Amino acid sequence: MDIHRIIAGQDRPITAKLAMPLLRFASFFFSIGVRGRNFCYDKGWLKQHRVKVKVICIGNVTTGGTGKTPLVIWVNNLLTSKGLRCAILTRGYKSQKGKLSDEPAILAKYCPDTKIIIEPDRVAGASKAVEQTDAKVVIMDDGFQHRRLARDLDIITIDATCPFGYGRMLPAGLLREPVSALIRADAVVITRSDQVSVSELEQLENKLKEIKPSITIARAVHAPLCVKMLRIKDSIVDQTGGLEISLEELRNKSIFAFCGIGNPKTFMIMLKQLGVSIVASKIYGDHHHYTPADIDDIYEETRYLNVDMILTTEKDWTKTAFMAGSKENMPLAYLAVKLQFTKGQQQIIELLEKTLSDKSKTVQ
Repeated sequence: MDIHRIIAGQDRPITAKLAMPLLRFASFFFSIGVRGRNFCYDKGWLKQHRVKVKVICIGNVTTGGTGKTPLVIWVNNLLTSKGLRCAILTRGYKSQKGKLSDEPAILAKYCPDTKIIIEPDRVAGASKAVEQTDAKVVIMDDGFQHRRLARDLDIITIDATCPFGYGRMLPAGLLREPVSALIRADAVVITRSDQVSVSELEQLENKLKEIKPSITIARAVHAPLCVKMLRIKDSIVDQTGGLEISLEELRNKSIFAFCGIGNPKTFMIMLKQLGVSIVASKIYGDHHHYTPADIDDIYEETRYLNVDMILTTEKDWTKTAFMAGSKENMPLAYLAVKLQFTKGQQQIIELLEKTLSDKSKTVQ
């Protein structure tokens, strides 16, 4: 069931139609709570805690995948390339004890020299980063609403395909807080900017400027790189490397696609833009915890379909690949993507450099 289509009123089942009035009622009280909490922080009645290093927050105002994780990776790798030691602070949403969930696992993969701290309490996590590492910068993943931890820079990701969560607060919409909260942001990166028209992008940017005229705005895309899969030999998974398929080879292939991300339609749109034929697909909830039974169901569905491969996102692949490793009859692969700026990258870099050179906000 696609929550986006239900909230947007597309193909809504009768149960959802009956539930919407209740969701709007709950949304009203959620909104009051969020606005009241923000008011208390704005007035200084609720205390913010500052640590002795710079804190850069990457967040959003809606639920679901807006591209925060790729931006965290980009910021971290930019700063480390300049010789700055970073620590990444993440809440580890739906993490199981002793295991990395999808986002921390990907952060660890692409930021191998950076300490990944999983801690729902952001103040405690930032303090741990200061005490246990020699990091000079803490990058807080998904922390815009976690106002207890003071930050020196707020960069917000907004998905161009669904920028303001259908204009309603949770649970009737996807907004975590009112759009007006963007006045706290220093910069916005509009992600998936290639999946909407130029006029829609301009309207979105004008809306952001209305909220905060001084805000820095950049555009980015999730640029596909290739398809990757595990190498399997004699039913044994080779963990030292994998197979790659170029985008050119991927074109005109027929696939079974599945994912459990915040905005699944963006994944399907990307595949169609690549010329892939989606024979069938399956959508799970965001951050779905896959079980062997789920993998069996997927392979059962593909048994009588004339498809070349099963394709998913990297986040989903990190949780499913080893469960499917011994099923040699049909490869399970993921589409590797990379955040790529199309506008405003230099302005974001300059903003980061200015923040890191400003000594006024850092506790000595």
